[in-house]
Amino acid sequence: MKSLNQTIGKKLKQIRTIRGMSLEEAADLTGVSKPMLGQIERGQSVPTVTTLWKIATGLKTPLSSFLEGSRAEYTVAAPDAAGVILGNGGKMRAYPLFTYDPLRSVETFYIEFDPDCRHLSDRHEDGVEEHLFVLCGTLRLVLGEQSVEVRAGQAIRFRADIPHAYHNLSGDRCTVYNTIFYPHH
Repeated sequence: MKSLNQTIGKKLKQIRTIRGMSLEEAADLTGVSKPMLGQIERGQSVPTVTTLWKIATGLKTPLSSFLEGSRAEYTVAAPDAAGVILGNGGKMRAYPLFTYDPLRSVETFYIEFDPDCRHLSDRHEDGVEEHLFVLCGTLRLVLGEQSVEVRAGQAIRFRADIPHAYHNLSGDRCTVYNTIFYPHH
């Protein structure tokens, strides 16, 4: 099995090649430096979740499309430490459960937020929607100018094409399932 950095690098290079895009053009679109993109493509660096989101958003590609997925009739998924995407200095861990499916335009993550973790997310592509199911803890979401708290056993659906943020208000780890729906093109 390939390492995560090789998987992400191969996918990034594949996207650029298919689109006939130079590293410089990709850097302009994503806001990630040309040297960093080159390191990622060569498998020399695993991007943080923030960097990977910038790349995915800039290239208008779902984040999980950079990760390998199963092609079976059905898939049983569990968080896998080998595929974890880290954010906020490791205080947030996103585990891809079901990587991007182009037929359904959806992907699902299991995410752990350590106590007092605050994660800011740039706006996604127009029309993107997130469904977040809180398993334990309490999560405050800031959606544009609005703030809402979601507790264990609750779920929220929101437009993700605006800047949004997640803040674990509980003294313990907050865990969620996050499903992201992309518009069909």
